[in-house]
Amino acid sequence: MLMFQQLPSIYLHREPVDFRKSINGLAIIVEQQLSLEATDGSVFIFCNKSRDKLKILYWDNTGFALWYKRLEQAKFKWPTQSEDECMRLSEQEFHWLLSGFDVLGHRQVKGLSYS
Repeated sequence: MLMFQQLPSIYLHREPVDFRKSINGLAIIVEQQLSLEATDGSVFIFCNKSRDKLKILYWDNTGFALWYKRLEQAKFKWPTQSEDECMRLSEQEFHWLLSGFDVLGHRQVKGLSYS
């Protein structure tokens, strides 16, 4: 599935967020905490405290889209917190993250098979 036509910028929010937040709450984080424009077509990635879930916020010129990904038996390798509240990812790093790779160490999480 092609989720995005173009990816001008991809931002990974370093600190965990409350996953009760939906589109409006995440857009407020983007605009007020990160001082970025939530409606410029950029992709914003958020993680929960236990690092097993991602929310991806995206504006596509008709409205916001919010994607959700949950790992069943692993945790996302999330960058440690630093002075910057977010970090930019390349498109390749974004695809690695969605595929279960550690974007910093390039290791894949263990796959699962259901029967």
